[in-house]
Amino acid sequence: MSILPWRRPTAQPASYAAQAEGTHPLVMNDERMASCIASVFFTVRIDGAWRRTHADPAGHHDPAVLARHHLRRQATRLLCQYSVLDLDAAQDAANAVLMRWNHPTPGLETAGSVQLTTTGRDRDLADEHARRQQDLDLEHEQQLRRLAHLQRVLADPDLQRVWWIAEFPDRVGELKELANALQGLPQPREPADDDLRGDIRRFTDQFITAMHTPQQREIFLKALTQTLHALGHHDLKATTARWYNRDDPGSTPT
Repeated sequence: MSILPWRRPTAQPASYAAQAEGTHPLVMNDERMASCIASVFFTVRIDGAWRRTHADPAGHHDPAVLARHHLRRQATRLLCQYSVLDLDAAQDAANAVLMRWNHPTPGLETAGSVQLTTTGRDRDLADEHARRQQDLDLEHEQQLRRLAHLQRVLADPDLQRVWWIAEFPDRVGELKELANALQGLPQPREPADDDLRGDIRRFTDQFITAMHTPQQREIFLKALTQTLHALGHHDLKATTARWYNRDDPGSTPT
């Protein structure tokens, strides 16, 4: 497995050579910083600089040491939010923060820019992790779909009976207990239906299901047709009229 550095071609971050009097450049090369996967690392180069805002701000501490520590800590905190598969995004995010002058301690300012690479081994590990996560996500979605289907079956009294007979043909006598246990079980809630439109759709489905006799359906369709006529929705009224006539060919709604 290759261990050579890998990176996409990206614009080079700004170099922090001595740009003005009192500005001191520093370089940290081949730093290993964890990505969002703790065991997978970025290889990091930081070109930085520090300057005093007043004399001897850091007391007995070497300001270059403080500056390196601060820039390293900033980069580490940002890069752990990204995958090594997203070098460009990680580099842009780190530079957006590090390239601004900031104050890690009174009297000291630091700034820097980041260049990221990753070894072939780290990239392969990140690829493998992404594949495993995708498999887990797919399995989770399939499990949710299976459960939603089962809930849909068990929430419908007719499907519920057929499902029980198919699954447990030797336990038909327990159907009444099953029906009692499942009383009030709602239809599965679709994510896209999480609004008033979805509530109305589910209510209508349940309402139509609850009307088991032709007489009940006739009363409902006749009332619906008259309501749509009164509201001026003539296209919808014509559709319900066809349903009415199909349900009771001898009737003609007004």
